[in-house]
Amino acid sequence: MSETETQEQFIPTPCVMICTLDENDLCIGCSRTLAEIGLWPDADANLRNQILDNIRARLSSPDID
Repeated sequence: MSETETQEQFIPTPCVMICTLDENDLCIGCSRTLAEIGLWPDADANLRNQILDNIRARLSSPDID
């Protein structure tokens, strides 16, 4: 957490230490894309919340094969 980031702004990583990409290049542990994983360390609270929204949307949508 940076000095300017307050406790209310801190959003912990969704990483669960199962770092493997599936056939769609999504992490099977946290459901983030490789790009989202790369963005996370420097992302502000707004971007982190957007990434978390993306994860929720992925997890709630039915698989299309």
